[in-house]
Amino acid sequence: MAPIRTQYRCLLFDLDGTLAETDSLHLPTWIEVLAPHSIEVTEEFYRENISGRSNVEIVRDLLPELSEEEGRCVFEAKEAAFREKAVDLKPLPGLLDFLELGGRLGLAIALVTNAPKENTEAVLLALKLDRHFDLVVLSDDVGAVKPDPAPYRAALERLDVRPGEALAFEDSISGIASAVGAGIPTIGIASTQEPAKLLEAGAFTTAPDFADPHLQTIVSGQAT
Repeated sequence: MAPIRTQYRCLLFDLDGTLAETDSLHLPTWIEVLAPHSIEVTEEFYRENISGRSNVEIVRDLLPELSEEEGRCVFEAKEAAFREKAVDLKPLPGLLDFLELGGRLGLAIALVTNAPKENTEAVLLALKLDRHFDLVVLSDDVGAVKPDPAPYRAALERLDVRPGEALAFEDSISGIASAVGAGIPTIGIASTQEPAKLLEAGAFTTAPDFADPHLQTIVSGQAT
């Protein structure tokens, strides 16, 4: 059998909402830490004001009266509570098989995330994916967070690939903006947002999860 040919050289993945459904853990922890500040966090409020944003931005916008140190205490408490719950996380349907497909195709597999290092390690360990990624790019290390394209540009540089040779997977508006801003074709994973919003943000197609057979045809270069 002839080897499968694909235009891509690497697959770039976001973490929260892309590798696993994590909003069910993030939402209640934000509810807990913001309640003492008289901020009611509903699902809609979470999607509009929290999802896909960095902790510094969230706390700065929602609690502008706090000092930098006080704000850090708020989001560090939130992240510690999240990590305690993360042990029960499961990968999105089809993810493991999809990562194996990428490996068979000889593609580099990278993670590009706004999540803190401790959260990233905890989630990958819970999902049993800590050895699946050739590269992990943290926004904290880059010095810029999504929607800034810098994290994805850093991934391209470290992997030595051009934007058109990469394929990104993102579930948030800010994440798609980051990847598309770096010139990378991006697929929206509709685990946290409506597909129409992901397309509007710049994704060229969407999928509910990685079990969608359309994703395999795209990655293997068989899509029409």
